[in-house]
Amino acid sequence: MFVVIRFRVVEGEQAEFASRLEAAVDVLRKQKGFVAAQTGRNVDDPELIALNLEWDSIGNYRRALSPYEVKLTAVPLLSQAIDEPTAYEDLAELLP
Repeated sequence: MFVVIRFRVVEGEQAEFASRLEAAVDVLRKQKGFVAAQTGRNVDDPELIALNLEWDSIGNYRRALSPYEVKLTAVPLLSQAIDEPTAYEDLAELLP
């Protein structure tokens, strides 16, 4: 399963945001079931930042948000996300 979390960050605050985002991913990376993470900036709207997380199951993703270190580092950042559904189940793997 994968999680797509989007943030709106003004350009002048993106360097500080990137540092906080990296710290959040570092703490999430240590959690059971973490597979991968990717971040990116929208090419048409440079204030739109996306964080894509891949987990082996929805249960592990949800449990990964509970440890103290995650609540201290990642949850404050994630609370700044655009309010929209974020978790997606895999329907098909499309490869070239």
